[in-house]
Formats: sequence, C-alpha cells, structure tokens
Amino acid sequence: MPEFIALLRAVNVSKRQLKIAEARKALEEAGFGEVESHIQTGNFLVATTMRSIPKIEAEVGRVLTEHAGFEIVAVVRRPQELPPLVEAVDGIPEASSGATTRYVLFCDKAPTAAAKAEVEAWDVAGERAFVMGKDVLMDYAVPFHQARLTSARLEKMLGVTGTARNMTVVRAMAQKWGR
Repeated sequence: MPEFIALLRAVNVSKRQLKIAEARKALEEAGFGEVESHIQTGNFLVATTMRSIPKIEAEVGRVLTEHAGFEIVAVVRRPQELPPLVEAVDGIPEASSGATTRYVLFCDKAPTAAAKAEVEAWDVAGERAFVMGKDVLMDYAVPFHQARLTSARLEKMLGVTGTARNMTVVRAMAQKWGR
C-alpha cells in the first residue's frame, strides 16, 4: 500500500491534547495500515489504498476529530517529497549570519502567484518567507515568539490552511520516512 505522511495542525498545544498512541490506534482501527508516529506534535506515517491526498487529509482529519472531540486538520505529503524539500531549504542562504531559526509551513494547497509575491515581499527585519510549491520556508533571525510573520499570518496572506514544523523535525522525518 502507498504510504503518506499526515501532519496534524495545532495538536498538543493548550487544551487541544491528543495522546499519540491512542491516535495511532484510532487510525489503525479506521483502516490505515503501518501507522507510525514521530514525536508528540502530530506527525504520522500511514499506509492506505486511497490515492487522493485531499481524501486522505479529510479521512485522517475526520477519524482524529471524532476520536479527540475537537477539530483536527491534517496536511498530507508523500514521504518521497521530504528529502528534496530539505535539499531546497538548504539551498537558500539563511536570513543572517547570526542565529537563524527555520520552519516549514506545510499547506493544503499551493498559493496563487499573487499571494506568493505578497509573502516574498514581506519587509520586516529578521523575518522572511519563500514559497516552494505547496510549502513555505519561514526564516527568522529574531526570536520566534517575537516574529510578526507567524503561521497564522502566512495562512491568511496565502489563503491556505497549514501546519508548521521546525527544520529539525522536517529533517528527522525526511531521514526516517523519506524513502
């Protein structure tokens, strides 16, 4: 069966707690195979006979929403998409020579050309973003909690739903699942 990576949006923050072991079991009981997880932020590898990414996103979201009792949104990628994404991010020079933190915002759809241009024109010191297909590199030379170019702002500017992951997590998933 084909494998997919499901990245959950906004779980295990505040009151939106999801026990990952229980979520794996709920996905397995719903017919997903070979369910694996990576850390507690809602990253799952699943096997399914479904081929449509929007259908997989909807089904993972439905199953876990029903299980958790609060809305869960899933953004899905094919495992083989992660290693080239990491390579593309590594090809973009960091925002500054000082400490830089990088995140990837995984989006449910590719933004329009106009939205891409607006995001890439963002002009606040120490903050920038690059749209790479359906994903966005968020590059910060300021402390993350002080950044104005947040995931929520990017979602609004781009007209997408997304979920962000630190590059450390993206690299780990690419190494673990990027077959």
